[in-house]
Amino acid sequence: MTPRPPGPDQPTTTSPPQSPPQSPTQSPSPSQGPRAGTASGTEAGAGARATAWAWAELLRLPALFTVPGDALAGAATTGNRPNPRTLLAIASSLCLYEAGMALNDWADQAEDALERPHRPLPSGRIRPPAALVAAGALTAAGLALAARAGRPALAVAAPLAATVWAYDLALKRTPAGPAAMATARGLDLLLGATATGGSARPALPSALTLATHTLAVTTVSRGETRGGSPLAPLAALATTGTLAWTLTSTPQAPGTAPSRHSAAAPARHPAADTLRTVLTAAFVATSGRPLLHAVLNPSPPLTQRAVGGGIRAMIPLQAALAARSGALASALLTAALAPAARRFARKVSVT
Repeated sequence: MTPRPPGPDQPTTTSPPQSPPQSPTQSPSPSQGPRAGTASGTEAGAGARATAWAWAELLRLPALFTVPGDALAGAATTGNRPNPRTLLAIASSLCLYEAGMALNDWADQAEDALERPHRPLPSGRIRPPAALVAAGALTAAGLALAARAGRPALAVAAPLAATVWAYDLALKRTPAGPAAMATARGLDLLLGATATGGSARPALPSALTLATHTLAVTTVSRGETRGGSPLAPLAALATTGTLAWTLTSTPQAPGTAPSRHSAAAPARHPAADTLRTVLTAAFVATSGRPLLHAVLNPSPPLTQRAVGGGIRAMIPLQAALAARSGALASALLTAALAPAARRFARKVSVT
């Protein structure tokens, strides 16, 4: 802060004698150089931090914590433990998800300039061509990682990437928008299953559950900038209750559930059912409470909170799906991501 010059009511102090001015050829004192270097170094550091923060906003980094659980829940349905191909599927999912985030803001430049001018692109903190290049590079990286996981994984990642680009560039504002987003999330879970076990079939029920929740949240998100009718959050609240009932009432997936006719089937662990119940309750609390507030008052701020809650609720939902398949370690690992997602969401918006 620059100090103000003394006013009429402020006492002045006697200035010390000034030294003669330096000649143009006189070099600065040794203390002047480091000060200038320190100042420019501080400015450079502040600029780098501001750029990093802008990219964190553009990519909505806290939402990344909701991605690994897709592949882990998909892998759990195969009856196999996560393996290196599962890790490749997670990395591919992260890249494709972030590609969608960058492409989303690039496609929404005009709308965000009016409704959310603080976003990185309309505020000028990130140039639009840079966001588009990032989306393309992340998509290529995601497909390359899926290819390393095997042909079945690439066969799922390719339509997943196509769905992401189609949603952001063409389908977002059409009636097919929520369905496209739901399809992308379901495919993301299938990516983990195919990378781990080679087949998507055992993961279809879990993919449908995750896609249904995504469909409800995306439908609500259409009113996050303008508000609107309470019907969308009310429908999403009903969907949350239905999915919770399904999670707690259906048995474990065929890949890991015991069979009455197979002596070789693994014994059902009571801890899996207990954990599934706890995680389902967490899913309902995380998604249901802000949805209820949006039903009572569908204003933009409360609708945005409902969307954010729905996104964060994917973590306990994924964990509950893994627990339903008997994968306790994957369920606990996925659930452990929730506190970090909640903490970082306080700093960077996920919507």
